[in-house]
Amino acid sequence: MDTLCPRQSRHRCVGRWLHKLPLWVDDRPRVKLTPWNLWYFRRMIQAELPRLRVENPNHLGIVAGSIDPNEILRKFREAFYTCLRRRADALFELSDAVLTAGSVHSPPHLSLESVHRRGWGSLYSALRHGRIDTEALRCLLASRLIATECRNDRPPVYAIDMSVWARCDAEASPGRGYYYHPSRHSAGQPIVAGWAYQLVAALGFERDSWVAPVDAVRVRPEEDANDVAAEQVKRLLSRLPGRSTAPLFVFDAGYDPVRLQRNLEGQNAQILVRLHSGRAFYADPPTPERRPVGRPSVHGEKFDLKDRKTWHEPSVEHSSEGTGYGKVRVRAWSGLHPKTRRAGERYGSDSACVVRGAVVLVEVERLPRGERRRKPKKLWLWWHGEGEPDLELVWRSYVRRFDVEHGVKMLKGALGWTIPRVRHPEQADRWTWLVLAVYTQLRLARGIVADRRLPWERPLPIQSLTPTRILRSFATLLPTLGTPAKEPKPRGRSPGRPKGRLSGRAKRYPAVKKAA
Repeated sequence: MDTLCPRQSRHRCVGRWLHKLPLWVDDRPRVKLTPWNLWYFRRMIQAELPRLRVENPNHLGIVAGSIDPNEILRKFREAFYTCLRRRADALFELSDAVLTAGSVHSPPHLSLESVHRRGWGSLYSALRHGRIDTEALRCLLASRLIATECRNDRPPVYAIDMSVWARCDAEASPGRGYYYHPSRHSAGQPIVAGWAYQLVAALGFERDSWVAPVDAVRVRPEEDANDVAAEQVKRLLSRLPGRSTAPLFVFDAGYDPVRLQRNLEGQNAQILVRLHSGRAFYADPPTPERRPVGRPSVHGEKFDLKDRKTWHEPSVEHSSEGTGYGKVRVRAWSGLHPKTRRAGERYGSDSACVVRGAVVLVEVERLPRGERRRKPKKLWLWWHGEGEPDLELVWRSYVRRFDVEHGVKMLKGALGWTIPRVRHPEQADRWTWLVLAVYTQLRLARGIVADRRLPWERPLPIQSLTPTRILRSFATLLPTLGTPAKEPKPRGRSPGRPKGRLSGRAKRYPAVKKAA
C-alpha cells in the first residue's frame, strides 16, 4: 500500500468527514451557500482538523522510526498547539514557561520567564477563559506512548491511580470533596478537602521512573472512582489501534474488582487489582443434585487468603530469579469468586452477582536495595481476562505500577501541578492538561538534551536521564524547536476596576462529604 504524505492523508480524512455532512440532496445544495454558511463550514473544518491530525499517526511521525527526535518533538508541539481552542498563544507560552522555570513556585513567577512574552494578567485570563480540546489532546497523548509499548509480543500495560489536589481553605471553590491523603491530616485524620484527579499512564519495563500519561479526569464527590475508571478504560480502548493481545490495566487496593469487572464486561481488556490479605473467595459448587425444594448452592469450597489449609492446588505456577527480588514464586487459582453483599446498592443488580476470576499470590525472597530492612509480605492480586494469566507479566506489571507515584511526585513537585490556587475546578482542569503536555515533552526529549548534572550526581547514559535532569536542560532546546505561538499585540493599559465598585463577597461552597 502506498504511503501518503501528511498533507494528502489529512486532506483525504477531511474529504471523508465532509462527505458525511448533509450538504447535498439529489445533487442540489441542501442549504444556500452564502458567505456566512461558507464561513461557518470553514470553522467546522478547522475545529475538526486537530482530531484528524491526531488520528493519523503518520502526521506525527510515529510509524517511521528513522525520523529525527527533534522533528518528532517539534510536531508534537505543533499538534498540541492545535488542541488549544481559545487563548491558545497564552496557554502555549505558559506551558513553555513551566519547561524553562526549573521548578514552579507560583504562577506570577512563570510570567517572568523569557519565553512568556505576555503580561502576568494573561496567565490568569488564559486559565479562566481558555479552552482546550481535551478529546484531541487525549488522542495526541495516546499516540506518543513509551517505545516498549510498540512491541507486539507483549500487551500494553496501563496503571490507573488517583491523586488529590488539596484545597482545604478554599471555601469559595465549588466541587470540593473529602478524600484520603497520605501525608496531610485534618483533625487528626488523613482526610483533606479538595479535588481528586484520576490518572491513566502507560508503564514501561525499564528500570526508571518514566511513565506516559494518556488521560486525566476530575472525579466529582458524587461519582464513584470505579465507574470513572471504567469509562476511562473504554475511551482509551477506542483510541488505541487494534491489537491481538488485550491491554492490562493495573489498579491499587482502593478499587473494587467486582465493580470494575462488571463495568468492563465485553471489553477486550485485562484487569489486575490488589487485594487485602483478609479476604475470602469461593469456588463453584459441585454439580447439584435434584432436590424437590430449596435454592441450589452458589458458593463451593472456601479459599481464605489467611488460612493455608484452604488453598488447593494452583491452576498455574511460575518461578523465576528477579533482579533485586531474588527468587520469585507466583501462583494463580482460577475460577474463584467473592461473595457480593448489597448487590443492588453497589453493583446495580437485583440479586447477588457471581464474578469469576483468578487469585494470584506473589512471594519474593527479598525487597530491592534500599528496602531490605523490611521483611517482604505476600502480595495478593485479582486478575480477570481471557484464558489463564501470564504470571511473569502479572507480577512485573504490578511492580512497575509504583512508577506512577514517581510520576505524580514529579508533576506536583518540579512542575507545580497543585501550586496554583485557582478558584474554579475548570481552571484546575486546564492547568492539569498543560502539566501533562509538559511532562510528555520532557519524555520526548530523552536522548536529545545534554546531561547537566550536579557535582554529587553520578553520570548516566542519555537514554537513562531522569525527568528532573531533562527539565534542567530543556531550555536549551527551545531556540531550535521554535514556537507556534504568535507574538503578543500590545493593547495599551487596562482601565482596571471602575472607581467605587466593589467585587463583593464570593459565594461559599462547603466540601461535599460522600456517605460511606
